[in-house]
Amino acid sequence: MMKRILRRIVPILGCLLLLLSLPVFASGSTKAHDWYFKKTKDHQKPPLPSEFSFIEKQNGHFLGKGQDKVIYLTFDAGYENGNIAVILDALKAHGATGAFFILENLVNRNPDLICRMANEGHLVCNHTAKHPNMARITDKSTFCKQLRDMERIYTEKTGLTLAPYYRPPQGKFSEQNLCYAKELGYHTVFWSFAYADWDNDRQPDPEQSIKNILDHTHPGMVILLHPTSNTNAAIMEKLLWEWERMGYRFGTLDELCKA
Repeated sequence: MMKRILRRIVPILGCLLLLLSLPVFASGSTKAHDWYFKKTKDHQKPPLPSEFSFIEKQNGHFLGKGQDKVIYLTFDAGYENGNIAVILDALKAHGATGAFFILENLVNRNPDLICRMANEGHLVCNHTAKHPNMARITDKSTFCKQLRDMERIYTEKTGLTLAPYYRPPQGKFSEQNLCYAKELGYHTVFWSFAYADWDNDRQPDPEQSIKNILDHTHPGMVILLHPTSNTNAAIMEKLLWEWERMGYRFGTLDELCKA
């Protein structure tokens, strides 16, 4: 009798032990997404698009909570053309700090500029090493290499450590990507407002850009700007003054992601 029981139990126990020995992989769909935000009127906060409802449980953020008049300044920077330094000057004059999501090209060519960002109180964050379409990456080691390579190069060039914030290039991502980033200790930061400022061959009109940005400013706004933009360099000083006149202050991603 006992032998018959053991013959039934042993295979079951073996299967259980095998399952326990398997590596744990991040969950989450591999479906590719393109981040977008919904514009609102009268300075109302935009809602989270329903298809992105999973981001919050995976350390994803796009908007500050509550109705506090706070703006989170974020910049995606891949190279320097003279405009980043101009924007840093404007931020310094106003005592405003932001977050710069950088690529390896920028820190390799301009380590002094990157050190200036950190020394002036800005967060220097991870935009990947090579700016690939991360939504196409499902292999964990390939995904992690993009972030780890950026960390390594930043430390080698500056002696500093990247802040634990990640922004997917071009806003392309999957839920699985966010799981991988979370496992690496990152918060993924999207945005609640941006405008077409990235193409220096087709720069928007400065006055129209100021109006566009101010018309859509809202409590908890996470704004994405490209610091290589000629328009942004030209309007940054005035934009900061206008935001301050409207009663806004400038928060940090540390504040946003801990809230």
